[in-house]
Amino acid sequence: MNEHDSERIAGSFEADGMIPADSVDDADVVLLNTCCIRENADNKLYGTLGHLKSAKAERPDLKIVVGGCLAQKDRELVRERAAHVDVVFGTHNVHRAVELLHESASGGPVTEIWEEATADDDAFPSAIAVKRDVDHAAWVTIQVGCDNSCAFCIVPSVRGREISRPFGELVSEVEQLAEQGVVEVTLLGQNVNSYGRDLTKRKPLFADLLRAVAAVEGIRRVRFTSPHPKDLRPETIAAMAESVEVCPHLHLPLQSGSDRVLASMHRGYTAARYLERLAAARDAIEDLAVTTDLIVGFPGETDDDFERTLEVVAQAEYDSAYTFVFSPRPGTEAAARTDAFLAPEVVAERYDRLRVVVERSTAAKHRARVGHVEQAVVEGPSKKDPLVTTGRTGQNKLVHFAAGAPLRAGTFADVLVTDAGAHHLLGELVRVTARPAHRARIPVVAG
Repeated sequence: MNEHDSERIAGSFEADGMIPADSVDDADVVLLNTCCIRENADNKLYGTLGHLKSAKAERPDLKIVVGGCLAQKDRELVRERAAHVDVVFGTHNVHRAVELLHESASGGPVTEIWEEATADDDAFPSAIAVKRDVDHAAWVTIQVGCDNSCAFCIVPSVRGREISRPFGELVSEVEQLAEQGVVEVTLLGQNVNSYGRDLTKRKPLFADLLRAVAAVEGIRRVRFTSPHPKDLRPETIAAMAESVEVCPHLHLPLQSGSDRVLASMHRGYTAARYLERLAAARDAIEDLAVTTDLIVGFPGETDDDFERTLEVVAQAEYDSAYTFVFSPRPGTEAAARTDAFLAPEVVAERYDRLRVVVERSTAAKHRARVGHVEQAVVEGPSKKDPLVTTGRTGQNKLVHFAAGAPLRAGTFADVLVTDAGAHHLLGELVRVTARPAHRARIPVVAG
């Protein structure tokens, strides 16, 4: 969501007549769009602002802008710690970035933080020009905010309450994107499964939205992030299974395998209930890839709690996982449990043990794809070798392959998987495809 906000800010800057600069030395304006989910992001922001201080001293006309979640959280503290910042804005007034920049040029430093967004604001992406990094894929924000109360999460306090965009407006935006040549859209929300509850008196509309977006002519891939396990409904699973355009990839954050810790986190499900919904999704959706989020060292996590996490992760057999060390966020319930914080060496040891279990299942999932043909959408040349093409499969796996000649980003290609790495697949081009293939892997028959 922060990446999409950055696209919107870049689009509004370009609409105002600016052009991208190659470096800070060449820039008239430097904007830092921030995240605050983990403490490392705070440290990175203030460290970067420290480096920019000398640039501002050498070029007083340089404008420094700080926006996003950390700005929403820290507010006036940003300028207190870095007096050379010209503009500070939060998550609800991204569309005001250009106006605030102009205000600072004539009236001095500006800090503007809105307490919340409303459905009537111009804050939704459809009202703002977007500067996308690629032509074939686009983010589509379907909701902002979150109504959950996870004990570790700062998102509700910086993104506000849950607000869904109108159904028809979203379908219309996707239709416009398809007319522009976009073939893949990713639906964004803090909890996409609850999309529409505020529009229809608590009846989620996400399954209907998936089907409607998948039916838009020209759209060949539909992704979404992130769902909440407690809200994963049978109709959403059915929509994924029935719509070939919806990618067979489900990101389903577990966070912990311990029922005691899950209750302390206020996650709203047990490990058994999580595994039941995961099994239902795998039974219904052919060749489904599943990824997850995991937190190590949540306050009060015992050895037994962690063993339960290892057991559930092994049973779930994830394709990959984002594993994080607990990071206390100011104002959250978990951050106040200082007496239950774990020793860093204990957390580090658990993190390493969990990584081994995750990497074992990831390696097995990748090896199982060797010898099959995968349909990939080309992302461009490999960063390490320009003669190698990089693509992404419907399961959201990176595949590097020899194409013989450069392929345009957005091209669909069938790729024979010849080898598997820890975080990617290796392959050879079979053919460039004009139409989307069925999502199942295509076995290669000898002879």
